[in-house]
Amino acid sequence: MTTASELTLYTRHGNYIPRVAAVHDLCGYGKCSLGIAIPVLSAAGIDVCPVPTSLFSAHTKFPKFYMHDTTAMLGDYLDAWQEEGVELDGIYSGFLGSAEQVGAIRRLYREYPGALRIVDPVMGDGGEKYPTYTDEMCEAMKGLVDGADVLTPNLTEAAILTGVAYAGQNVDDAHVGRTVDALLEMGAKSVVLKGIVRPGEKVIRNYVAVAGEDGAPEEVASELLPFMLHGTGDLFASGLTAAIFCGRNLRAAVEFAGTLVRDAMAITRDQPNYELRGVSFESVLGDVTALL
Repeated sequence: MTTASELTLYTRHGNYIPRVAAVHDLCGYGKCSLGIAIPVLSAAGIDVCPVPTSLFSAHTKFPKFYMHDTTAMLGDYLDAWQEEGVELDGIYSGFLGSAEQVGAIRRLYREYPGALRIVDPVMGDGGEKYPTYTDEMCEAMKGLVDGADVLTPNLTEAAILTGVAYAGQNVDDAHVGRTVDALLEMGAKSVVLKGIVRPGEKVIRNYVAVAGEDGAPEEVASELLPFMLHGTGDLFASGLTAAIFCGRNLRAAVEFAGTLVRDAMAITRDQPNYELRGVSFESVLGDVTALL
């Protein structure tokens, strides 16, 4: 059985630059989504091909924001890609603007069957859905679990996907095992369950499991800083994707992503209005480039 430490999902060859479709929203102000994915993946020597699922004036933690749903344009957008003969090595999806956009991602899967599928099922955190997400959207998101090469939910998103009640961030290994097993049974090929925090500890734990693997999920811990920031989930998933496309095994990619987030958060604390604006990742892009 292949373990997370043995699973290498992509191998770089020579000077070839892989192309990855990044299916996320775009925010004009605040650190998240394509604003993180494009620079992080680019720093890893990846040709990022954005597919904007919605446009925001600012991210959803701001009390006032404008959202434009791009669903109506995605068919023509992807038609043009087909006419141009665009080729893809990966499809990395995150925040969606509507339930119908799951269909656009599944279209990409059909048209690029060899592309690696990395699914960050961005729906909520802290036991609550994000304000633009409906029950219909959350239900539709379940359709991306089956066949995902890497699925990266937090505990809230895992609860939504599996139908198991959210139990908080302090869950034991048995709960982690049941959750991961349920996601693998839904068809995910590997799962990275994020954000387990236990009282009195100064670490945040992520758990990694691969379909068909015997034993408990592998634990990967990193330093827990005493504050929360918007955009850290996007930075984690983008760092993970960057490391995977630089040839790191899945466990090493999770370790890299956790360290990247921790280092970026430490820098963010020195920035004005940091708790609202979100994670400042710019100064750690050199660490991403070093993956090459």
